[in-house]
Amino acid sequence: MNLVELTEFDFHPRITHSKGVSLVMFSGPDCGSCRRLEKLLPQLAAGRVAHLYKVDIQTSTALAREYEVFHLPSLFLFVDGHFHAPLHAEPTPERFSAAIARALNEPAHEEP
Repeated sequence: MNLVELTEFDFHPRITHSKGVSLVMFSGPDCGSCRRLEKLLPQLAAGRVAHLYKVDIQTSTALAREYEVFHLPSLFLFVDGHFHAPLHAEPTPERFSAAIARALNEPAHEEP
């Protein structure tokens, strides 16, 4: 599973048509933590997430504002094209999987 890069212009159409669970990572080219997490995400999300997306906040500033991204990396879960929750998890397989399960078991959050 690879991260697909999205921009302000294709974010909403792609997310809307993504069935199942999607994970979106907001990142920046100068963010070392983002680069490390990007390498781990396919393994961490395997079996839990159908789609992995990445948004570069330097080229998609409107999306960063829309989702109130204040720190990097920032992760958000979508289910069947609808915002579900932000995701906060340590990048270890057990904790990441548990955080996704917890978030999906909770009611959907209001979209920022």
